This record gives sequence, C-alpha cells and structure tokens, in this order.
Amino acid sequence: MRHILLSYSIAAAAWAATSPALAQTPPPVSSSSLELITAQAASNAATHAFDGVVEAVRQAIVSAQVPGTVVQVQVEAGERVQAGQVLLRIDATTAEQNAAAANAQAQAATSSLELAAKDLERQRQLFRQNYISQAALDRAEAAYKAARAQANASLAQSRASSAQSGLHVVRAPFAGVVAQVPVSLGDMAMPGRALVTLYDPQALRIRAAVPQSAATNMQAGEKLRIELPALPGTAEVWVDAKDVQLLPMVDASTHTVVLRAALPADTHEAATPGMFARVYLPLARTDDDLVAVGNVSVLVPKQAIVRRAELTGLYVLNAQGKAVLRQVRVGQPSADGQRVEILSGLTAGERVVLHPQSAARGN
Repeated sequence: MRHILLSYSIAAAAWAATSPALAQTPPPVSSSSLELITAQAASNAATHAFDGVVEAVRQAIVSAQVPGTVVQVQVEAGERVQAGQVLLRIDATTAEQNAAAANAQAQAATSSLELAAKDLERQRQLFRQNYISQAALDRAEAAYKAARAQANASLAQSRASSAQSGLHVVRAPFAGVVAQVPVSLGDMAMPGRALVTLYDPQALRIRAAVPQSAATNMQAGEKLRIELPALPGTAEVWVDAKDVQLLPMVDASTHTVVLRAALPADTHEAATPGMFARVYLPLARTDDDLVAVGNVSVLVPKQAIVRRAELTGLYVLNAQGKAVLRQVRVGQPSADGQRVEILSGLTAGERVVLHPQSAARGN
C-alpha cells in the first residue's frame, strides 16, 4: 500500500511540474519599461458621495376632469409633443348634446330679451303720452330686467356647457416628452385618473438627501460633481452641477436635507427622470476623519486600480524595485473624477504602476 501511494505521489509531482495550469506564479516583474507614478497625499478636503436621482424641474400628470370612455389615444411613451397638442380624446357625445341644449336655451332667452326691450320702449312712449299709469311702466321695466337676467344666465350656462365639452379633448400643457400613457383605447376615464405623464427634458436636476451634518460642512466655493453611471453610450459621466440649492426644511425622521443641483444642458438629451446619480460633496476633513483612515489617505490615477473579483489592488514598486500586486482599500473619487482616494494599503510617495496590464503581462 505504501508503494502504491509513493508511486501516485511521484506521478503527481511530475505532472504538476510539466502542467502549465499548476505552474507557480511568476516572480514580480521588473520596473524597467513600466510607466510609474508617485502616490500623492490627499488634501484636507474630503469628498463624500450621496445617492440621488434625476428629476424634471417641470413634470405634469395630466388627469381626466370629466368621466367618459377613451375613444382616441394619439401619443405614445417617448414621443415629443408641443404645447397644446392633442394627447387623447374622451367620448363627448353627452356633453355635446348638453351644450347644444344650453345653446338653444340661450338663443330663446335672447329672443325673449329682445321682445321685452321692445315692449318696454312702447310702454315708455305710452307713459310719456299719459296713456298708461306708472304702475304699468314699472311692470314693463321689471319684465325687461327679468328677461335680461334670464338671458345672461342662459348665456353663462351655454358657455359652461361648451367648456365642459372641451374638457373631453386632453391637450399637452407644455412642450415635452411623454413619459407614460397608463390608459388604452376603451378605458373609462374618471375625474382625477392619470391619463398621460409629461416632462420637460430641457430642465433636469439631481435630487439627493444629504445628512444635516454634511450639509452644514460643505466647502464654500468648491465645485459639486455629479456622476451619472447609467448614462446611455458611456461607462460613466462626470458633470459639474449648476445652481446648487439646499432646501431649508430638515426631515425630522432621517435628519437629512434635500439638495437640488441642475444638470448642464448637454446632458438633457441622454438623461431621463428617475435615473440613478451620485452627488460628490467636497467637505472639510476633520481630525476624526484623519484618525479613522490612519492619516494615510493618498490619491492615485483611476486607471491604476486593479479589480479582480472581490480584490481591489495596485501594482506597487517594492524595496527590490519589483512591481508587486498589493491589496488596497479604495475611497471616493476626486473632484475631477480622474483620481481615486486610497484609504489603506498605500502611503504617499510610493511608486505605483500606471498601467497594470503591462505589469500583469510581465513587461
């Protein structure tokens, strides 16, 4: 039995020596022909990221004001519309009949008013000739005033019926993009039911909930950076925020302040409401922050970071001048988005390989 085990051990050792899959890790590569950079110490301004969401400054949920069946839908989600453009129509048969009846009543009341006016004029002529009494003239004037009031009421009712009929045609309140059409042909529209969601793509902003302590510790004069990781066509997008606003109210349950920051115009075509975003606030670094990170926070270019599964590291030049992979703990990106803060595993002044692929190939 021992002879068999020994034979298996010798065979396994021989196979491992010749198999490339089990070959030992090659020694660290030399620094010759590698592009190196020096890790720089971070400034006294710490950048903290807070999750936010893109929202439209002007967004409307167009709802039904009258009941009826949806008989025509003229827009789809994603379609651009102009102000006043017809979005959909609701069955207005009953409203149109009511408007026609009110219009007929208004015409009848107008005719009665004209007749009362002529009768009043005749009664005045007779009164001037002393053919009728003052009481008869007063009755004629009262009849005219009643006819005029009835005509005014009928005209107002006719206008109201016409306006009610116009509510069956739903129009866009402003130029924008149709975000959602939650109704279909044949659905029953009821007062208050949402018919179309519309937003203006020319005015977008970021909304984020910022802790009260961070809001009061913001660096004056520093640029606020916004990251849009899911912007179509790009891996990530960094933009400078405009018109930053902190709302004066503090949420009593979360102790956060709502921060609003307008997006530049060149991002409006690709960004949409509801998109995830990150807001990076430059905050003054306190002594507690320095103690928490061991006062070794440094900055390196973003492209020098190596990510392998759950490992995040850098190729660092050791004392023998060899580039070796070292695990580090990564913090927040810098304000310009080109560098990354290293919280642990690296000290200022150490040499880092700028292009980790070259170090991994053994160049």
